[in-house]
Amino acid sequence: MSNLTCIDLFAGAGGLSEGLEEAGFHSLFASEIMPTYAQTYGHNHPNAEVCVSDIREVNPLDIRTRLGLETGELDLLAGGPPCQGFSINAPIRSKEDPRNHLFREYLRFVDEFKPRAVLIENVPGLVSFEKGATLHAILRALADLGYGADVHILGAPYYGVPQMRWRTIVLGLRGAVIPQSAWPEPVRHAPIRVNFATTFDGRQIVKRPSPETSAPFTTLREAIGDLPRLKNGERGTAVKDYQTKPQCEYQKLLRIGSTGVLNHEAAKLSEINMQRLKYIKQGGNWTDIPFELLPKGMKAARRSDHTKRYGRQSWDELASTVLTKCDPHWGAFFHPEQDRAFTVREAARIQSFPDHYVFFGSQAEQYAQVGNAVPPMLAAAVGTSLKSVLEA
Repeated sequence: MSNLTCIDLFAGAGGLSEGLEEAGFHSLFASEIMPTYAQTYGHNHPNAEVCVSDIREVNPLDIRTRLGLETGELDLLAGGPPCQGFSINAPIRSKEDPRNHLFREYLRFVDEFKPRAVLIENVPGLVSFEKGATLHAILRALADLGYGADVHILGAPYYGVPQMRWRTIVLGLRGAVIPQSAWPEPVRHAPIRVNFATTFDGRQIVKRPSPETSAPFTTLREAIGDLPRLKNGERGTAVKDYQTKPQCEYQKLLRIGSTGVLNHEAAKLSEINMQRLKYIKQGGNWTDIPFELLPKGMKAARRSDHTKRYGRQSWDELASTVLTKCDPHWGAFFHPEQDRAFTVREAARIQSFPDHYVFFGSQAEQYAQVGNAVPPMLAAAVGTSLKSVLEA
């Protein structure tokens, strides 16, 4: 039994902590500014203290004292400073965005706790933001605090997550150079493309499967095919029965500890969206919709643009990246065969959250919590490889 301990800053609904706990770490403390996110975190991680506050107002010494930890005793300090300002998809990528400097708050905790290891997760755009200056600043600051840190970009489907999603992972070891074995080797192959910088300081940092990796990616059917059918806008009971017995290993794994299907209620699509949906075939998108039914702003769009919008996903492919809304105008969020959008539970399954994980708040808040999370299965892969380094 592992006795490794961790703390999660900018914790959100707890996807990173969930994966680290699955890998054998014990969460002691989490900081999260959004009350409903913190409620979700606290319910699903009852043994951790959850601080609902702006991290700039939290004193790391007070937290360390309250947890009864000596300096240097904590095994891992993990977290993901808000990434919108770093993101290649942000409308304005400016170093003046105050969110870009919240990693300094993370460093305050590193300085106080002096953990054995550090983990920072972010979007791939972090690598190229300000031509790498922000990432260089993070690595230099960690070095100044005594940590040998490095960076890699990991593709979630390479570790079993059934969606196209990439994350930048910075790992550091106190008083030593972090070994390359701290990052997990891909265990599956998947058809995912990159739309970001893949090199840093002249070297390739994207972890790719080796040619010998033969295991296939997890499909959307494997991810959600056993969940109950719903009509557009149907809510039903709070806890629903599964539609079938588990049909694959992924479903078996995510059902462990579950008493039924939670957070599985269909958002109500408008009448015009239901009309549009009738024309969209599996794997199709807005280009299947008759011109007269298109949203005004898309009537002038080229057919090669916005290819994910109003998309109906395909059963036997990877899901598109889960965003903070399952809004068809944003992306491919129509169910493959049922005429509705994905539910919160389906989005959570696509993110690899276990079925026992409960999300609180309004439906919109639940979607946002899921979309903002680190996929637990990816976090578990990182946690498992890092644990091997710490226990060596």
